[in-house]
Amino acid sequence: KPKTKRSKRFLQGREPKLNENIKKAMLFKGGNANQTVTQALKDIYSLKKPNAVMYKKKNITRPFEDQSSLEFFSKKSDCSLFLFGSHNKKRPNNLVFGRMFDFHVLDMIELGIEKFVSLKDIKNSKIPEGTKPLLIFAGDAFETGNEHKKLKNLLIDFFRGPTVPCVRLVGLEHVLHITALEGKIYLRSYKVLLKKSGCRTPRIELEEIGPSFDFTMRMIHLASVDLYKTAHRQPKALKPKEKKNISHDVFGMKYGRLHMQKQDLFKLHTRKMKGLKRKAE
Repeated sequence: KPKTKRSKRFLQGREPKLNENIKKAMLFKGGNANQTVTQALKDIYSLKKPNAVMYKKKNITRPFEDQSSLEFFSKKSDCSLFLFGSHNKKRPNNLVFGRMFDFHVLDMIELGIEKFVSLKDIKNSKIPEGTKPLLIFAGDAFETGNEHKKLKNLLIDFFRGPTVPCVRLVGLEHVLHITALEGKIYLRSYKVLLKKSGCRTPRIELEEIGPSFDFTMRMIHLASVDLYKTAHRQPKALKPKEKKNISHDVFGMKYGRLHMQKQDLFKLHTRKMKGLKRKAE
């Protein structure tokens, strides 16, 4: 039980809600992380700000073997997404993207960095902090391969940002382009430039700002089908109410069915004519 008002507000913030808070991500590195992994974590942290927590100390853990430390940090920082960086001889330059459900590991995918260009290596103007990115996925593998489908879903969950009711054109400043080609994953980050076009719609140009990654998929840990169903379950209050007696045909036409009471035709008022009158006997 909370003893102070501050602790009471803290516990109320973590209670289940109909509309959940923005998903936060925690980023930390293993005990043997090198300079490449450390800089990669810093660059991704700069893209996720302010919805991210960066742990600077090294943590000796192996996510695919022991997940207790991940669950501890998730509960401590109230984060449902995580990014773990490590480096060793067998798996150099590792990044593990994952997400949690009820402070337990749901799924995670390990990506190996083959080529990396940092934010500071590209001398261009950057985007403001907290900009919601446009996510573009290119490649047939994201539509056909089961593992690539899971990776696409995980990356959308990681980089999507807050849910907004409307979007204005000037606010579309950041583009994340992710390509799957020949067994590799290419991640590029661009800034959207609005140029004069002589008409009302501006001309769009993309300028690379970094970071730039060339990944290879390594280890994958997926949750069971039952756990996925539990994680995707929605409360009844958020489910849209079904409208009865409404149907659509193949062409998208909307049809409605009306239910009327039975009509007594003997009481129906019609036009009376003199020719139809019965003569008095």
